[in-house]
Amino acid sequence: MPELLAYCGMDCDACPALVATRTNDAALRARTAAEWSKSYGHDFKPEDINCSGCLSASVPLLGYCSICGIRKCAVSRKLENCASCADYVCATLAEFQEQAPEAKARLDAIRARRGESPPS
Repeated sequence: MPELLAYCGMDCDACPALVATRTNDAALRARTAAEWSKSYGHDFKPEDINCSGCLSASVPLLGYCSICGIRKCAVSRKLENCASCADYVCATLAEFQEQAPEAKARLDAIRARRGESPPS
């Protein structure tokens, strides 16, 4: 299991924005900005590639992470992650999980370790 797991189940430790922030790696910021600009059709600048991780109460949070509905919900419910939620899997999380099956697998594994049934 990742050291830093986002509320949604994403592995923050594998995020190049978090790695670049932790290591102050300008080259990684530049590579990530170029890759994400191409992949996501948004003009990322190297200075945009800064993040303290989803669970951080401090800034910076990377672009979308600062407005993420999943994150806002989990924070308001004081959850460790969405696997701890009584409403697992809500419609918002289910939509996200369609795009990120690895995140779903991580959360499902947490629930399985707790003896909780997978959602139907």
